Amino acid sequence: QVQLVESGGGSVQAGGSLRLSCAGSRFTSSTYCMGWFRQAPGKEREGVATIDRDGTTRYIGSVKGRFTISQDNAKNSLSLQMNSLKPEDTAIYYCAASQTAGNCYLPNIYNTWGQGTQVTVSS
Repeated sequence: QVQLVESGGGSVQAGGSLRLSCAGSRFTSSTYCMGWFRQAPGKEREGVATIDRDGTTRYIGSVKGRFTISQDNAKNSLSLQMNSLKPEDTAIYYCAASQTAGNCYLPNIYNTWGQGTQVTVSS
């Protein structure tokens, strides 16, 4: 089974930028979706940005225009560029891959997860 390893998290001030990377993430014939999710303390895990096997990207409304998801099959890497960060973006960020067809925003269709990386944005 593919292992996903996130990196790039850290602490920044509001308005700053971070780039998250997920090693081991590669679209194969059995991959339907790949995505970045986040979970803040006391909240449910939510889909932040996803990309499907056709290359269609989707973003949660609160990050549109600020975050960009990209995937490089040659490098087995999924990235999330995060600009204009806000304190409400503070969470643990996870990358994930799904071999199940469905709504790419639903965490329960993903069967491979990374260990998560902390992102903290201070005001």
